[in-house]
Amino acid sequence: MFTNRPIRPERNIIRVPETGKRLNSMPNRPIQKILFGSPGTGKSYRVRNDIVRNQLDITEPSNIISTVFHPEYTYGDFMGKLMPLTDDNYKVSYRHYTGHFLKALGRAFKNIISAYQAYLNEVENIEKKYKNEIKKTNKDFWVNSDHDELNKRVKLISQPIPKNVVLVIDELNRGNSAAIFGTVFQLLDRSKEGWSEYDINISELETIGLLKEIGFSTFYIFDQGKTEEKYKFEGKECPQSTYKDYLNSIFKSLEENKEENKEENKKVNLLLENKIKLPPNLSILATMNTSDNSIYFMDSAFKRRWDWEFLNIDDDDQRDVVLTRRVKIYNNAPYKWNDFVDQLNKFIRSHYKTVKKIEDKQIGYFFINEEIITEEHIKNKLMFFIWDSVFSNNRKPLTDLLQMEERDLVTFGQFTKQEIVENFVEKIMAL
Repeated sequence: MFTNRPIRPERNIIRVPETGKRLNSMPNRPIQKILFGSPGTGKSYRVRNDIVRNQLDITEPSNIISTVFHPEYTYGDFMGKLMPLTDDNYKVSYRHYTGHFLKALGRAFKNIISAYQAYLNEVENIEKKYKNEIKKTNKDFWVNSDHDELNKRVKLISQPIPKNVVLVIDELNRGNSAAIFGTVFQLLDRSKEGWSEYDINISELETIGLLKEIGFSTFYIFDQGKTEEKYKFEGKECPQSTYKDYLNSIFKSLEENKEENKEENKKVNLLLENKIKLPPNLSILATMNTSDNSIYFMDSAFKRRWDWEFLNIDDDDQRDVVLTRRVKIYNNAPYKWNDFVDQLNKFIRSHYKTVKKIEDKQIGYFFINEEIITEEHIKNKLMFFIWDSVFSNNRKPLTDLLQMEERDLVTFGQFTKQEIVENFVEKIMAL
């Protein structure tokens, strides 16, 4: 008879097996950055095609965990929560869904274990090769020089570096980041080694969810009145010693920094029960449009725990990417898109005295991400942004540009008539 039961807290006590080699080779300091700027400046493009791919060297989709913050996004969505599930017989049960943050953390820990497994496999291969070389397959017959030579060869093995994982958060300021991060906020302080400076407590339910994401699970066999606990890693049954070794390997480098004495090391291990830290192979990247109207306030304590990168609309590299794009208005395509964007931003900047937050009201070259920008794109996306966000409180710059009476430009419908759209594009290009 088999039943699933929660993993007890003591499963999280970290004790490092003696393998003759320290597993402390971690990646360089993780990236923890918020990219911000005007809409269309290529923030998401830079995150996924430059930082993730080139700087973090992440190519496997499973190592990229993505989410989008919004007003209804909660701490439960971020960490994990119980959700009701109704079966075909209308019986309700509850299932724990792991949040995006714990998914990313679990994947990072799993990659640490994978690196540890690779190291153990290499040690095993070296030992097998050496046994065949000296023709002594039984270590009981080894002399000290045999052990010394094997240890010397093992020390030459390059220490494995766990693969990087990234949590990508788009539209960071559209959600209540302080409430969403909750106590995770404390983990954002990183040491020079890349680990969180401080740990936080998580619930036992969250711990179970995290262990599940890593690949750990336990089950019990009831046979003839006796109960035996069994262990699994990545769906395969494994010995208890292997289970513990894999679990121990996650925080091994933390323990190696605490080896002053055994008694102190024991205390450190006990403190790791139901506690987590961010590892060096977990990066967090976020994007935000500073021009969004419905944004949540982010306090300075939250902000200073991030690196910030502003993406300027005048970036020549971005301009060159859209070099071949054309503005096609009613079957006429006389203008380059990047030239039109330059002229439009010039027009917006010329009204700096009346337009608030002028930096945020300009647009980037990826504001409309199409090769051919048609009148429908211009009307429904660009002109609406101009009408609703840039000149929402003062239409005079638009009436002056179009040489119209104010009474003739009262509604958005009037602004998007065919002749007005054509005139708008022409007037902008003629500035």
